[in-house]
This record gives sequence, C-alpha cells and structure tokens, in this order.
Amino acid sequence: MKKLILSLLLVGAVLGAKAQNRKHIANFQLFQQYYNPSLTGYEGSLLKGFHRNQWTGFEGAPKTYFASAELDLADLSAWRRNDVLKTKQHDFFDRQAGAKHAFGLTVLQDEFGPFSESQVQLSYASRVRLSERLSLRWGGAAVYNAQRLDGNRLTVDNESDPEFQGVLGQRLRQGKLDLNLGWTLTADNFYIGYAMQDVTKGGIISGGDEFLQDLYTRKHLVQAGYRTALSDQFGLVANAMLQYDDKLKESAELQLKAIYQNMLWLGGSYRQDLAWSATAGLRLDQFRIGYAYEIPIQNARHVSRSTNEISLTYNLIPVKYPKYGRQVTIW
Repeated sequence: MKKLILSLLLVGAVLGAKAQNRKHIANFQLFQQYYNPSLTGYEGSLLKGFHRNQWTGFEGAPKTYFASAELDLADLSAWRRNDVLKTKQHDFFDRQAGAKHAFGLTVLQDEFGPFSESQVQLSYASRVRLSERLSLRWGGAAVYNAQRLDGNRLTVDNESDPEFQGVLGQRLRQGKLDLNLGWTLTADNFYIGYAMQDVTKGGIISGGDEFLQDLYTRKHLVQAGYRTALSDQFGLVANAMLQYDDKLKESAELQLKAIYQNMLWLGGSYRQDLAWSATAGLRLDQFRIGYAYEIPIQNARHVSRSTNEISLTYNLIPVKYPKYGRQVTIW
C-alpha cells in the first residue's frame, strides 16, 4: 500500500497533477479566495466558476470543475442606496471601500484516473482599514474533503503483489474536515497575502479507509499582485503565488497581462518546472470570461498534451468600472 501511495504521489509531483492535495489553476488570480480565505469578497459579490481539462486527449487525465459564490455585505447597502456599487469620491468601484464582512461558498470536483475528490469550503473574511490607502484583511474557511479510489480502474504490473491487496477491485474512501486561515495587506494598486491550508493536517475530523491518510499535510501559500496604468487606456497587471508543503515542496507561479480599457486582457504565465500558458479574457458589464491554454515543460515535458481552462465570473451587484483614465481595476 505504501508503495502504491508513494508511486502515485511521485507521479503527481513530477507531472504537476495535483497529487490530490495541490491544485493548479492557470488563471489562479481570478480565484484568490480559494487559496486564501481573507480574499473572500475582495472583488465584490460574485459568482465564479471554471473547468480545467488537463492534458486534453490523455485517458484518465485530470479534470477539475469549480464553482463559488461570494457575498460582500457592503455591496448590499450600496445597492439599496444607488443600484450600483461605487465610491463617493471617485464614482467608481473601490475594493478598499467594502468587505468589512464577506462570506463565501466554494465547491470543487477533481478527477484523475482512479482518483476523485470532492471539496466544499465555507469562508469568511473581514477588513480593517489601516489608513486611507491600506487595509488589512483576515479570514478563515472550514473545508471538507472527500477522496475516493476506484480499484477497478487501477492497473498494476503485478496483481499478486501483496502491497496491492485490499486495493484492486475495491472502492476506498477517505474524508476530512479542516481549517484554512489567511491574512492579506491590500491597497489600490497592490496586495500581498499569506495563507495556511489544512492547518490541523486533517486533525479536526478524519475517517474512512486510510489509503490517503499520509498525504494530509499543512500547506503554506504566499500571494501578491501589482497593477499600474501605462496610459489612459492601457494597464499592466502582475500576479504571483508560491505554494509549499513538506511533501511536494515549493511551486511558484507568475502571470503578466496587459489590460485594455478595463475590458480586454491578454497575458502569459509560468509555473515552475511544469508549464507555460497563454491567457485572454473579456469583460462585458457584469460578466467576465477567461481562457487559458497551457503547455507542459521540463518535469512534465513527456506529457505531450496541452491543457484548456475556461473561467466565468459574474458580479451579483452592478459595478461601475472606468473605461478610460489611470484606474486599472482588473486583476
């Protein structure tokens, strides 16, 4: 059993396939609240979702389905007064003006060969204004994970190996309840945050078969972003994220994108030793759609299959964004 688990963990680490405890999202900056609960409601009250089809055409390749809802209570009061979320000073949406209290719900379904994982996350975030320009956000999330292994879909070289007894032909399950915690310093043109996932390593509630028990570990994440206007119509946005745990070690990601009139963006990203990707997106009023095309490199280069990822975002409360001027709003 240990050989099976270690082999699967090694394959997942080498191929960048999540290993059931690390999630890779090409447009990671669009789903900040998933990694760090303090960023729940950071962009207002939203519905979000994405579908990631990794290594397209490869049998048993990873597939991820994600949906979330975020509610910033500040949006409700602004909507009742003006029917649009905006600040009194600039008449435009300002992240520093809201999110004194925000709540979120996230659902994720992940499939990879004989493995599947379901995850539900309930998050809360709050903001404290440190100055006119700076705010400190903090948040937490209760996360339930259910992981399954279908032994009927598992192929091994030697079926008589005693290490595989109790696995082949069986349906095994493992579930756990844990906590995520996070803090983020934000301003109009940057943010930097730190989060811990699975703080207790599955220690709150953990049960079922022990086929994946050893994979539970505490994870550390650092996120940062910076945006600046290049002209009255063009802006530049940079986002970065570093993930670390004592099993898969570190993984860094960086994304750069150019913004036109807060409506259209084009960019590219790099995931350490694993992938390059190109991304594009369009905002139409309250609706945003994004696409990423990912190519494996280095540690994943022998998987000669690309990855496609489509993301959707919808503002529940009408938001007024500037089309011109030197305010870049899209991360």
